Amino acid sequence: MLLLTVRTDKPEAELGLFDGTTQVAYEVWHAHRELSVTILLKITDILQAQNKTLQDIDGIVTYAGPGSFTGLRIGLTVANTLAYSLDVPIVGITGEENWLQKGIAKLQADGGDALALPEYGRPVHITIQKK
Repeated sequence: MLLLTVRTDKPEAELGLFDGTTQVAYEVWHAHRELSVTILLKITDILQAQNKTLQDIDGIVTYAGPGSFTGLRIGLTVANTLAYSLDVPIVGITGEENWLQKGIAKLQADGGDALALPEYGRPVHITIQKK
């Protein structure tokens, strides 16, 4: 079972590939304000380095927060879109401690979910439009 892991809650984004619970590849890069431009390229690179394609992915584990509003929004949008388009389960895990292990275990135990939702850690601040 090939799993893609995604974490985008801070300036350093993380992607991983796991064969079951065994880490096959892992990449951390300084994405910061370039996350929306680099994340799909990095996913393609990490898959190609292992001679895999998107169609080889059997599930997705993503860090769902708390963290950066924009980072989580971008990462979860990409992860949810991939899960939907590839028709694979997704798991969103909150909290720093052992998020990868918890996510992989949940995906293997109950098949995951259809959608991962963000947990920002506090109410989202939206600026009121000035007239």
